[in-house]
Amino acid sequence: MNVSFCLRRFDGQSKLLVRCLLSGAGGARLALKVFRKQQRINPGVLLSKLVETLCQDEITCANTEELPLTTKPLVSLFPTLFKQNLLSFIHLVSPCVPQAAVLQLLQCLSHESIQSPWVSVLSRQLERNLGPHTEQGLYTAECSQRLKKLTQRLVGQVETSGWAQCLGGHAIDPLLGEESMLLGQGTQKKRKMSLVTQDSDGEETGQQSKRVKVDKCEEDLAAGLSGQEATSGGSEEVLSAGAPLENQEAAPDSPCHDLPEHMKVCVLQIKDLLESPTEWDECSTDLFKVFHECEPSQMELLCSILHLSDLPEQSLPRLCNSILASTSDLSYSTATTLIKSLLLKKVQSLSAPASRCLVTAVTSLSSRYPRPVCSALIGPVLEDKDIGIPQTELLNRLIEGCLDSHYRLLVLQMSFKISWSEDLLSIIHSLLDSKPDINEELFAQLTKQLVSQGPVFTKSVKFAKMLLTILTKYGSCVTPAHKQSLDGCLMLNGTFLKKSLQAALKRITPS
Repeated sequence: MNVSFCLRRFDGQSKLLVRCLLSGAGGARLALKVFRKQQRINPGVLLSKLVETLCQDEITCANTEELPLTTKPLVSLFPTLFKQNLLSFIHLVSPCVPQAAVLQLLQCLSHESIQSPWVSVLSRQLERNLGPHTEQGLYTAECSQRLKKLTQRLVGQVETSGWAQCLGGHAIDPLLGEESMLLGQGTQKKRKMSLVTQDSDGEETGQQSKRVKVDKCEEDLAAGLSGQEATSGGSEEVLSAGAPLENQEAAPDSPCHDLPEHMKVCVLQIKDLLESPTEWDECSTDLFKVFHECEPSQMELLCSILHLSDLPEQSLPRLCNSILASTSDLSYSTATTLIKSLLLKKVQSLSAPASRCLVTAVTSLSSRYPRPVCSALIGPVLEDKDIGIPQTELLNRLIEGCLDSHYRLLVLQMSFKISWSEDLLSIIHSLLDSKPDINEELFAQLTKQLVSQGPVFTKSVKFAKMLLTILTKYGSCVTPAHKQSLDGCLMLNGTFLKKSLQAALKRITPS
């Protein structure tokens, strides 16, 4: 049935929420934002009417010629993504929905002939929140049997790798059934698995099957979510849909406990979005506004769960554009945490010139957040003993195109605290060649650094060129004491530029 026809069944406020839930991967968050605005206008607004309308029977065409017409709950006529967003939204606003209405909705969804794994898991999660804790797992009995068979085959193999290594030593106790299966431990590396379900005839169900992810993201979330399930009926486990996490040990002091509800709902949606090759729409971009609501500790946790340090470089421009699209700015500490997690590892590991995607990401963040980039990216790269030509070229590009005089001076001061190398000299030369506004105190520090580093670079042409730039562009800053110190430094120089350096110093007349 046409969705636009279904919308006629709703009143004005409910129709707006339904449109939000139909908008895409970020539909639950968008609906939450709209509902909060509705609450500010009408504090007593409830969602019972929306849920009741979704549970009403609607006449529709059957799949067989014998029964040309049949009735289904209205919610069954909406797409799967709408149902996922709807259940996530109800989880966020559960106090505003009567329990009887929620149970009626879950009953309607349970009667569907073909169920999405995500919808099934989210439904069970809401059931747990509404009633006493049950022993039923978040995966079906059929899924449990398949996992048992898979585990038995893998553990029995001679080579212990992949799933066999992951599940080795964890035999399944028949007395405990599905609750005895442990799918991964917190110390193991990231893994992914895709399960394809089949119907009774052995045919694949195609689009109805969902990729079930058992990777580091769920392991990280499980540490913070399982403990809350024991105390609050599992209300925080909605993000772990698709993986049986109820048996994992909780970390009592896990920072995941500090994440607000809507952040937890957004985590896996953002992760799926980052892995999606398709273009992001406006609603998808809105998901990343959650970054602007984070405190530094929350940002660090989100970066860890989303594995931003391992994000493919081709995804960087889209992510940075989505973050920068917000009119509000990240705080200094939060931006520093994000930039360090997102870019530092990629820049330090460069063995060839930076890709266009990486350059675009670095320059866009540098233009908006120059000071955090200096602290979280440029500073650590300068201190890295393995700094090479690719890193040098990228930093020079940032200095020339993104940093104003104030931040160039900040980077210059950073260089005074570390030992210089040949590659680092190129960056310092680029800084000085841009002629930032150096004051007397900073020039005195520069002179002291030149004198101390001079004996190491007596044969370095780069060092000599940098000295020549200083003598020709900053002659007005040279005092008699500076001239005497620099003269001693030039005496040690053994390059072909020695005479040019001495002539340039001789032309300087200190005031």
